[in-house]
Amino acid sequence: MSGFPWLTALWVLPLVGAGVVLALPVHKRALAKSVAVGVSVVVLCLAVVLAIRFDPTGEQYQFVESHAWIPAFGTRYILGLDGIALVLVLLTTVLVPLLLLAGWNDGDTAPDYGQRRMAHTYVALTLMVEAMVIVSFTALDVLLFYIFFEAMLIPMYFLIGGFGGVGRTYAAVKFLLYNLFGGLIMLAAVIGVYVVTARQDAFGGTFDFRVIVAEGLDADPGVLKALFLGFMFAFAVKAPLWPFHTWLPGAAVEATPASAVLMMAVVDKVGTFGMLRYCLQMFPEASAYFAPFVTVLAVIGIIYGAVLAIGQTDVMRLIAYTSISHFGFIILGIFAMTSQGQAGSTLYMVNHGISTAALFLIAGFLVSRRGTRLIADYGGVQKVAPVMAGTFLVAGLATLSLPGLAPFISEFLVLVGTFSRYRIAAVVATFALVLAAIYVLWLYQRMMTGPLKEGNETVRDLVRREIVVVAPLIALLLVLGVYPKPVLDVITPAVSHVLVTVGQHDPAPTVAGQDPQGGTHR
Repeated sequence: MSGFPWLTALWVLPLVGAGVVLALPVHKRALAKSVAVGVSVVVLCLAVVLAIRFDPTGEQYQFVESHAWIPAFGTRYILGLDGIALVLVLLTTVLVPLLLLAGWNDGDTAPDYGQRRMAHTYVALTLMVEAMVIVSFTALDVLLFYIFFEAMLIPMYFLIGGFGGVGRTYAAVKFLLYNLFGGLIMLAAVIGVYVVTARQDAFGGTFDFRVIVAEGLDADPGVLKALFLGFMFAFAVKAPLWPFHTWLPGAAVEATPASAVLMMAVVDKVGTFGMLRYCLQMFPEASAYFAPFVTVLAVIGIIYGAVLAIGQTDVMRLIAYTSISHFGFIILGIFAMTSQGQAGSTLYMVNHGISTAALFLIAGFLVSRRGTRLIADYGGVQKVAPVMAGTFLVAGLATLSLPGLAPFISEFLVLVGTFSRYRIAAVVATFALVLAAIYVLWLYQRMMTGPLKEGNETVRDLVRREIVVVAPLIALLLVLGVYPKPVLDVITPAVSHVLVTVGQHDPAPTVAGQDPQGGTHR
């Protein structure tokens, strides 16, 4: 069992599943969807097996696979899991089968393609994205990571451009161009890393992430800062970090709800994951140098996303702007460079994926019934669809980080970890909690409460398939809200290793009237 290539199976299985789906006859749409869901469930089961076998106190990277790939360039096919990658792989594999069920009918009537093989294509593209994201989370070779980091843009582009709304073409092109440009800058940095390693006797030219981190990159500080910025720019676009966020609202609104969740809850997490793994660990000095600047951008993004969310008249665009604010919290915790901040950020990646999936999908179910995204067209929906309104409220309260729901723990850890190093940033970011309460509660009040508006009388409550999608998400929000320990137990050792690698430690606590060295002052 120990020699079984678990991680290869984890990403090859959805890729093979996509090929099988595409090979099915055109008229077998229901079968194609069922096969895709079945494959995604098997992938989830494999991920659960990995989680059970993973030892948080064991080696840093487990289930490692290493094979020769392109020896001439010092690159190998290397996969491995640490605690951070494991929880993100679990998030991905949990969400994909739910998204396939949520988007069961999304591929049946693609605007540009009529009734051809679009159902097959839609689910196959979703499985392709899953495969590429899994490789990105598990790759331990920088070039291997980069290839799949960029490759996932292609199926995501077709999911947005082929199955989205009226403005899908513009949104898909903007999504692709922004991310490709970021990837182009990163490619130059990847090449730069290889050149630096080729000049070091300890390397002889390599892309092995573990070796690079262990030996360190020996180059002029200005060169290392430039390489850091090359990686950071690509991750900031993908995440997205203000002011590189402008592609996100349009893509989220024009994509189908399931595809939008796949993008925001799964694909975009590769950006924040990349900051934590590659930016901090390969360039520790440069990361510390730029941390205050990134912290400022993160705080701006937190407030900016929350303020713009309040002003939205489109429910889907409102939720998209909340994600910009939440990604700001994630990045803030990463660059606080404290154990609480980075553990909170990693947990936030998971919790944001769950809460955003719940809120966006429920809103999508409602929009599909009513045919409009305008908040003003709703009102009194809880009278005709109480289950939908109730689950929407729980998901919304999770989005504003209500105590007892999963995002509260992660947001609290981020703010505590940030306050110990950047007090002003933490205090300013706290104002977003008030703004979040405004945009969530006001949204719920306008859409779900009050008199039943004309046109909403025929809105149906959640059907069985939709309940199967929403119920696990609500359950996870509740369980992780009161008992996040199993996830934090996996995350914390990995975060501790990151801090050791970066050469950072938690600031010593101070007491009023006493300085950090233990002296007193008046």
